[in-house]
Amino acid sequence: MLILGIETSCDETGLALYDATKPPAERLRADALFSQVELHAEYGGVVPELASRDHIRRLTPLLTELLERADASLDDLGGIAYTSGPGLMGALMVGAAFGRTLAWALDIPAIAVHHMEGHLLAPLLGMEDEVALPFTALLVSGGHTQLVAAEAIGDYRLLGESVDDAAGEAFDKTAKLLGLGYPGGPAIARLALEGDPQRFRFPRPMTDRPGLDFSFSGLKTFARTTIEALEPLSDGDRADVARAFEDAVVDTLVIKCQRALKSTGHQDLVIAGGVSANQQLREQLHARLDGRVHYAPHDLCTDNGAMIAYAGWHRLQAGETSRLAIDTRARWPITELAVPGA
Repeated sequence: MLILGIETSCDETGLALYDATKPPAERLRADALFSQVELHAEYGGVVPELASRDHIRRLTPLLTELLERADASLDDLGGIAYTSGPGLMGALMVGAAFGRTLAWALDIPAIAVHHMEGHLLAPLLGMEDEVALPFTALLVSGGHTQLVAAEAIGDYRLLGESVDDAAGEAFDKTAKLLGLGYPGGPAIARLALEGDPQRFRFPRPMTDRPGLDFSFSGLKTFARTTIEALEPLSDGDRADVARAFEDAVVDTLVIKCQRALKSTGHQDLVIAGGVSANQQLREQLHARLDGRVHYAPHDLCTDNGAMIAYAGWHRLQAGETSRLAIDTRARWPITELAVPGA
């Protein structure tokens, strides 16, 4: 079965073809991605209406490109998976309408996919022999910071989540305070390499109490007050603040992951989402965790169509399909997902 995956939950238009008839390492036939980073950079964050309009412009040309690269046609498709939530409602509607309409025209099944389930399963794509359920997952991106116990496909238990800003959101806001570009995570990580790790020590929020929830709003506020006290900032000041901020976020995430693995008893930690590409986070997890740590490839850490195609294949394989009516959800707890075939 050749599955088309469609991802339009935020500011990236992603399409991919997943071929279940191939060996695991060869199943991702082709993928195409258009990032809207330049479109939103001047605003310092995603503008929902602009994101939706750009998805409309990009989907058909990207699909044409994708089919050409895979030497395939629409007639080869056996199913379509599209992101149904969570995300920006307008952006979700674009991808869902495109996917549902195409599936109806081709008379093939379509399946609505949970965006975070896509991220959670992305590290398994092509690596099923190395990563197996059950495992504990850290889902960390611009919109989400969650620890999840994944017992089976669809059987997810929320261990903890951010009570305010997600880690990626805090990176973006702090980068803006430092006069850096968007997205903030990569910009802070690059600058932090030049910073003095001893000059500042930022708080590690909610690590001095039991539990697995996160809070990064106060850390962002601490960064702002530090920056205001230093103004006007030198290049060295900016680098030192960036280093202290990144160290605090990474240390907080690692501490919580240690607790989560102890709580679940799992030996494997899967980390997914845009922030999972942070090199310092990867190094610290490998150095300090007793269990095994797994990631998606760098190009599959951010939003992409491959993870949606892969998650959709699991659902379609179990006989699931979505009704013709388009049902998108800006908020959709991952714990509400059902086990395929149950």
